[in-house]
Amino acid sequence: MDRAAYVLREKRLYNKWVASQTLEDYALRYTADSARRWSAGQVANTAIGATAFLACEAIGASITLTYGFANSVAAIAAAVALMFVIGLPIAYHAAKHGLDIDLLTRGAGFGYLGSTLTSLIYASFTFLLFSVEATIMAVALTAMTGMPMSIAYLVSALVVIPIALYGMSAITRFQTATQGIWIVLQVAPILYILWSGPSALAQWSRFTGQLGAPDGSVSLLYFGFALSTLLSLLPQIGEQADYLRFLPSAKKIGKGKWWAAMLAGGPGWTLIGGMKLLLGSWLAHYLIGGAASASDAANPTAMFQAIYTAMSGHAGLSLVLTGLFVIICQLKINVTNAYAGSIAWSNFFARLTHSHPGRVVWLIFNVLLALLLMEVGIFDAIEAILILYATVAAGWIGALAADLMISKPLGLSPAGIEFKRAHLYDINPVGIGAMLLSILVSGSAHLGLLGQLAQAFAPVIGMAVAFTAAPVIALITHGRYYIARRSHWAEGAETKSCIICENAFQPVDMAHCPMYAAPICSLCCTLEARCHDRCKSDSRATQQAARWLERLLPQRIARYVHTPVGHFIAVMAAITIANAALLGGINWQIGRRMPDIAAEMSSLMLGLFLLFSLIGGVIAWMIVLAHQSRRTAMQESEHHVQKLMEEVIAHDVTGAELQKAKEAAESANAAKSRYLVSVSHEIRSPLNSIYGYAQLMERGHDIAPVEAAKIIRRSAEHLTNLVEGLLDISQVESGVLRISSETVRLAPFVDQIANMFRPQAQSKGIEFLFERPEKLPDFVRTDQKRLRQILINLLSNAIKFTRTGSVTFRVAYRSQMATFDIIDTGLGIAPDDLKRVFDPFERGSNPDAQRQKGIGLGLSITQALVQILGGDLSVVSETGKGTQFTVRLMLGHVANPIEDAPPVDRISGYVGERRKVLLIDDDPSQVAVLRSLLEPLDFTVMEALSGRAGLDIAARDAPDIVLLDISMPGESGWDISRALRETLGGKVRIIMVSANAHEYHRGGDGRAAHDMFLMKPVDLDALLDAIADQLHIRWTGDAPPPETPAPDDFLLPDLPEDALPILADIEQKAIIGHVRGIESSIRALEQAVPQAQPLAARMLAHLDRFDLKGLIKIIRAVK
Repeated sequence: MDRAAYVLREKRLYNKWVASQTLEDYALRYTADSARRWSAGQVANTAIGATAFLACEAIGASITLTYGFANSVAAIAAAVALMFVIGLPIAYHAAKHGLDIDLLTRGAGFGYLGSTLTSLIYASFTFLLFSVEATIMAVALTAMTGMPMSIAYLVSALVVIPIALYGMSAITRFQTATQGIWIVLQVAPILYILWSGPSALAQWSRFTGQLGAPDGSVSLLYFGFALSTLLSLLPQIGEQADYLRFLPSAKKIGKGKWWAAMLAGGPGWTLIGGMKLLLGSWLAHYLIGGAASASDAANPTAMFQAIYTAMSGHAGLSLVLTGLFVIICQLKINVTNAYAGSIAWSNFFARLTHSHPGRVVWLIFNVLLALLLMEVGIFDAIEAILILYATVAAGWIGALAADLMISKPLGLSPAGIEFKRAHLYDINPVGIGAMLLSILVSGSAHLGLLGQLAQAFAPVIGMAVAFTAAPVIALITHGRYYIARRSHWAEGAETKSCIICENAFQPVDMAHCPMYAAPICSLCCTLEARCHDRCKSDSRATQQAARWLERLLPQRIARYVHTPVGHFIAVMAAITIANAALLGGINWQIGRRMPDIAAEMSSLMLGLFLLFSLIGGVIAWMIVLAHQSRRTAMQESEHHVQKLMEEVIAHDVTGAELQKAKEAAESANAAKSRYLVSVSHEIRSPLNSIYGYAQLMERGHDIAPVEAAKIIRRSAEHLTNLVEGLLDISQVESGVLRISSETVRLAPFVDQIANMFRPQAQSKGIEFLFERPEKLPDFVRTDQKRLRQILINLLSNAIKFTRTGSVTFRVAYRSQMATFDIIDTGLGIAPDDLKRVFDPFERGSNPDAQRQKGIGLGLSITQALVQILGGDLSVVSETGKGTQFTVRLMLGHVANPIEDAPPVDRISGYVGERRKVLLIDDDPSQVAVLRSLLEPLDFTVMEALSGRAGLDIAARDAPDIVLLDISMPGESGWDISRALRETLGGKVRIIMVSANAHEYHRGGDGRAAHDMFLMKPVDLDALLDAIADQLHIRWTGDAPPPETPAPDDFLLPDLPEDALPILADIEQKAIIGHVRGIESSIRALEQAVPQAQPLAARMLAHLDRFDLKGLIKIIRAVK
């Protein structure tokens, strides 16, 4: 899925319930440090209490009665030594890593699902041993109370449930309470035997049993059978490990205590068990010497009743002591069997079904299985069953011990124990391969296929094979099947919360789940059925099996492995092997016991095998087809879920966008309100000046007309600048600002900017520093007008807000990146003001800055222009020390420029046929201005004072270009433009000329009827440029003369006050382009102020070249 999967409420509640059922004893998961709250002595005492089981005495008695003293004692010594060595690494790692035997097996060579088989073996051991121990207890109950054996079985089995139900806490209290009684009653017979003198031991040592040699020598064959029987106790180390995982860490309790507790509660059980085996052997000989039957001699109840009678001399007391001892011993072991079995079954079913109804369910299940075995008389066939079980258990324990003792120290397997599903392969061929090879060899030996001696040592051979094969397979596979993926977190990290059950666990018990995109605990990971192990690749059992088969089989056959046919063959093979093993075993047993009917039975079994194979074929196809149907249904379900999730995501995105749009609209509305308030303030201030002085002059107040005119003019300029600034911002925000790409001479351009501002800085008494490299690219490509506007805004601000010191204009160019630094030593900008420095109308909080003239739009426009040009504008400032603005722009170097046509200073006409211009405006003065501009340039000018009149002229004379106002009586300019376009089509060019800034639309995009839009007041040069652009004409006229500085007495003539109103009038007419009015005013200046004749001549020269900008510049310099 594209996003994290959703955790259903029911799933979360279920997993929380499961977690609460398992947290007390951490079944299925790592035992947290916080759960190891018992002392080292309590843990060791609880583990030692599990060794109280009387099956040791029963097994010791059984092998002694069969194989004699010499063979039995030798086998006991060998078994104790072997199980101690094998059990030591298992107990060590279980205690160190806080893992039960199942989790330990997962990470020590068996894999996630591979250890399922070992869980079944271990669970079988727990209920098998439970049934034996409960049977012994039932015999004692019957002897004491006379209750029927079936009832005694039921009581013996069910009585442990209330204790095992509450796990480690209840078991620890029970073991502590009964430990003293058990030790006294267990040790007393041993002390009595030693007190009886050497004769008792001497007689025992001469006991030969049923099959032992008369001379008491050791027979290798019988020694092997006795040892094989004893190795059935190998899985007992698993029960010890289930307790040792609660042992506090060595750092917490000290290494000495930790090792002592681990050894006593772990492999130390074999020493206690060895003594109990020897005690059972002596007691069996003792009872046989007393003329007891072999069955009574192997019965622990009869054994201890006899020894207690000999010790006390009182039959009644001995019966009570025997009953008490047997009940305590069997309860001590069976609470452990029930507890360990519940954990084993939990692990087994949780991995196969992705479900866990709770440890209590499997506790009861394990007890009921044991009760069933008790009812069918398991105790009568104990020796044969134990040897068969030992054959299987030896392969598991041998492979596990080999990995911990050899592979990990040699680096053949990863250090540490990884047990989480998310990090393991389903099948690790190291442990599984070694165990299966061991079962194959030891099974063959047990069936007698390898000879009688091998049959006797079948479990020993199996253990040796597993112990050898595990490191070899690890070496061959390079240990690649231990870890499917590495942990997401480092060790020692803080606890993390599971996304599903919402409990916090240590990182070692957590994994990162890509399906939920969050941490997940090991138990919730085990129970997750939807993910299909997407967190790792090629790690599932089916994927591994398919890959191995594809490597082993020919290519033409391998391609069928992952098909229904391949699946059918695999299932059918498994069913066939199971049938063959079952029926073959039955036939073999019958053949051994009744050889006279062996031939008939073989024929019958063959017929049954064929019949079961036919039925198995039908079942196999049903399984395969059901599996295919389930997979298809799951794929369809996942597809629909994916679509639903995508729809949910889309709804979430839409909702987020709607919320974002709502917030943006609310923010924009608030900004608009603030914006209007600011605009109103900026407009009202100059209007108040204009309106106030106009009223004063109208009422004849005694004020200087020239001074009032200057104030009114400055206020009008402020309003003009405000409108132009607002229009620039509007164009930028609406995306209609036109950016041109021109070839610019960079060095002259920046020099011109510097020369423009140097006099201004000097007039304020501050130093102007201009720094640029000697070598700059001759030509660059950019929008010259916008770049000029950016630099002028920044430099004018720097000079404006600097009282003393300097203003530095620094230019750098590298790798086609131009950097412009404007540095001043002025007021500086406060840190809070820096956040708002680019906001419209923002003047800052500094009173000195607020007193400076300006509209507060310069920096807003500058930032917008820099961004549109693809650059970056940054500011660094310190209050009272100055400010630095840095502009970075990509100015591409033009290697071989095609320069634009040389500029024309005075336009006299254009190249080509005469063009017709139609002027449509309801204001005659505007029409007159445009006519006076265009007629001298050889245009045929037609005018109309209404839209309808304009349409009539256009229909009659077909103009080349139309200059059209918007706001007119009757039809608007937009209506007229559409009518013109419908009438004349694309032949006519239409330029909208209007003061309606809110109706600005650039045009020329193929959707609007007009081609261009110019704002009033019109810049006449911009109008001529627009006409040339639309009509594709080239102007003709005189080239601009070289700029030579005028004499100082000309630039600043000493003129009387009377000349200033005339100069203001000339400036105003120059701004609106009233050429004829300018000329008449200059003539009036010559007559009124004779000393202004040089200035008038200079202005007429500019007027002749139509250089209105130069004319305005001269007037402002004089004023």
